[in-house]
Amino acid sequence: MTEDSDPATAGASSATSDGTVRVWLVERTYSDDEQNIIILVYATPDGRRYFRKERALTSFTSDVRETTAAVDVPPNNLGEVTDPEERERYAAEAARMADTYDPDDTV
Repeated sequence: MTEDSDPATAGASSATSDGTVRVWLVERTYSDDEQNIIILVYATPDGRRYFRKERALTSFTSDVRETTAAVDVPPNNLGEVTDPEERERYAAEAARMADTYDPDDTV
C-alpha cells in the first residue's frame, strides 16, 4: 500500500519525519453548546483530513495557551472530511496559512 492510498496518511505532503501529519488552522469558532469553549479545526493541505481541538477560554492570566498556525498529530487522530465543498474550503485555507505563517507562529 502506498502512502497516498492509506486513508490514515491522506495528504502525504503533510507527513512529518516522526510519523505525524502536519495540519494547518482552517477554522476557529465558539461553541454554541458550551460557554467559554473555542473550537479549533486544523486540516491537511489537501483538505481531506481534519483535527478538531476544543479549548476552554480562561480568565486566568497565568494560563496562556497560544494557538499555532499548524500542529503535528498522529494519523489516527484525524477525521475524514466528506463534504466536497468543505474539503475545498479547508484546502484553500490550509494553503493560505502555510503560505503566510511558519507552523509554530502564533495566530
